[in-house]
Amino acid sequence: MQKDIFDRILNFLLGASWAVVFFGALITFKTFIILGFSLSFFITIIFVLVSLFMILALDAFMVNREKLRELKKQTKLLEEFHVKTKLKSA
Repeated sequence: MQKDIFDRILNFLLGASWAVVFFGALITFKTFIILGFSLSFFITIIFVLVSLFMILALDAFMVNREKLRELKKQTKLLEEFHVKTKLKSA
């Protein structure tokens, strides 16, 4: 099954977001290590939590898009069923 361009963009953004989390955490930790290990670790944890929230938002967007597709399929099937039952009763 081929994916449309929108799904490809979302998947790319999701992968790029994971890369930002990993490399951003490393860069954040190394940048703030001059202030001390505990503060650097705390700032890195805050960065990771905010980044994971962004990944969660992208994932929720993808799930809602899939849900919309399934609802459209169900609506189409229900409309076909309604037409068939209407023809039988007439």
